[in-house]
Amino acid sequence: MRSLTRCKLITAIAPRFPNLMAKDAEIAVKEILDAIGRSLAQGVRVEIRGFGSFSLNYHPARTGRNPKSGEAVPRRGYRERLPS
Repeated sequence: MRSLTRCKLITAIAPRFPNLMAKDAEIAVKEILDAIGRSLAQGVRVEIRGFGSFSLNYHPARTGRNPKSGEAVPRRGYRERLPS
């Protein structure tokens, strides 16, 4: 699976807007991605029409089991980013 990196996104956007310099496209992409990240950090669901939505799901700490020994193993809680 190929991935779209920030750099690839900037190089794809810059030629489509000849009135913008590549540095301006870089700043625009950075600001958009930072705004999405800040919103997710605050627990806000982000929806971009025609593209997709992003949200965070929190999994609380729990006690798991080692399948080999049956010993109880504590697991930390964690946040998971969910694209939809």
